[in-house]
Amino acid sequence: MIEKIRVAICQMKVVDDKNTNLKKAEEMIKESVQQGADIVVLPEVFNAPYQVSLFPVYAESYPGPTTDFLAKSAQANGICLVGGSILERDEEGKIYNSSFVFDDKGSLIGKHRKIHLFNIDIPGAISFKESSTLCEGNIITVIKYKSISFGLMICFDCRFPELARAAALEGAQMLIIPAAFNTTTGPAHWELLMRSRAVDNQLFVIAASPARNIEARYHAWGHSMVVDPWGRIIQEADETEQILYSELDLSIVDTTRKKLPLINGRRSDVYELLYNKNGNY
Repeated sequence: MIEKIRVAICQMKVVDDKNTNLKKAEEMIKESVQQGADIVVLPEVFNAPYQVSLFPVYAESYPGPTTDFLAKSAQANGICLVGGSILERDEEGKIYNSSFVFDDKGSLIGKHRKIHLFNIDIPGAISFKESSTLCEGNIITVIKYKSISFGLMICFDCRFPELARAAALEGAQMLIIPAAFNTTTGPAHWELLMRSRAVDNQLFVIAASPARNIEARYHAWGHSMVVDPWGRIIQEADETEQILYSELDLSIVDTTRKKLPLINGRRSDVYELLYNKNGNY
């Protein structure tokens, strides 16, 4: 039973060239492993600009160049690699915002397609409509790696507490959330949401953002963070490119739930959460 793990979040600056982004990811993964990381997490859409009009240009099928890179990197470095997310084109030509996870043998152990698409219109601040090019996923994803269990969500998914609770009910000890909040929603809700999901479900939250690129059309908030089951921020980045490391003692999840029995204290005779089980890959 694994209780202590070292997680690395690669808060990389994403540019408008896929090969350059993959090279940067490779460098940060290697540095993470040199610093003893067991699980490495990349940010949302780490290989392409976060720009709706360009999503079809950068989309690729599985297997493809980016997922091949992720699989080889996981195997070569002996880590669990959460590949942030990429634009995935399926056999019908539909495009999804998808996160692929590979184990230390380079095998695909999970894939999450973003369930809640980022459609937002704040006058004078930001307008963005993922649904103009992307399709919705429909599976709640909980991934088992060795004796570790974690829920996987992508960005806007974290605003829906039912999704996080379903992952917790399926045994998740962590929520891993590749996300690209912006400079409007980030300062307002980023910390609040990550701490809330941790407190609600009494688990660790690992939130991985891109670094801010002021030359890009979309300005990411950054501030990747790790939150413990009590809602305390134990690591947080600023907006710049960097790797964030955190040592996690997973036994704290059970300890916290015994101290404050929220999961067991639910009144399933009064209310219940119905959801589809996660898929197999």
